[in-house]
Amino acid sequence: MSGPRPQPWGDAKPQDLALIKELPRLRVEYRKDDRLAYLGHLEVLETVSRCIRRAQLPFSVGNGFARRMRIQFSQALPVGASSDCEYFDLRLGENIDPDAALERLAAATPAALAPSRAAYVDGRAPALESWLTRSRWSVLVKDCAAGADALSGRVSALKEAGDLEYLRGEKVKHIDVSSALVSFEAMDVEGGVALVLDTRSSNAGALRPQILIDAALKGAGEGSGYDCLKVRRVSQAHEAEDGSLVSPL
Repeated sequence: MSGPRPQPWGDAKPQDLALIKELPRLRVEYRKDDRLAYLGHLEVLETVSRCIRRAQLPFSVGNGFARRMRIQFSQALPVGASSDCEYFDLRLGENIDPDAALERLAAATPAALAPSRAAYVDGRAPALESWLTRSRWSVLVKDCAAGADALSGRVSALKEAGDLEYLRGEKVKHIDVSSALVSFEAMDVEGGVALVLDTRSSNAGALRPQILIDAALKGAGEGSGYDCLKVRRVSQAHEAEDGSLVSPL
């Protein structure tokens, strides 16, 4: 039976807490297993926060009335997608060895959300959600009658056309595929068509693989709302002004 939960802020009053930019900023990479692909983003956030508490890391809390944990996550995964490379930045009240923090987190976290790496980053760096602008996706389109060549041709046409209109709930949305889709490749494999997509996010939005594949298959004569997809994010990075990619860790 565990003992009393430690209070990360100790005896300090909210007005005495350090400025957030001065606090140690621990960046953690973790996975989201296929089994949790349909677990929503808010549920992931709540689960990770509980794991941090179970690990008894000395996390910092905000100065507001709710005294929430100071934690930032990378962009939300689309529902139905898994990942090798999700991230969160945790503000700590004190410096601890990142390897020790990772070990404690791993022991307190379900294997399907297992953390894999941890390191300190600049406390004044931009928020993860806006800084990570590039993603690579592995997509399997199961039982795709169109084949890789036809699907590839349709994706090329969508990229050349630029604007793609789609529905998100009841709202009509638009995405510029010519900018948001950096590159792609498709190949026939046993059971369907495998694709690798490199996408770019911006203030205008992010391209979801499901949206792109739905539009491509509709153009290839297979209708829309195709749900036989297996989507996995395999890398994230920041795209610098010179076009080079900067790793989160």
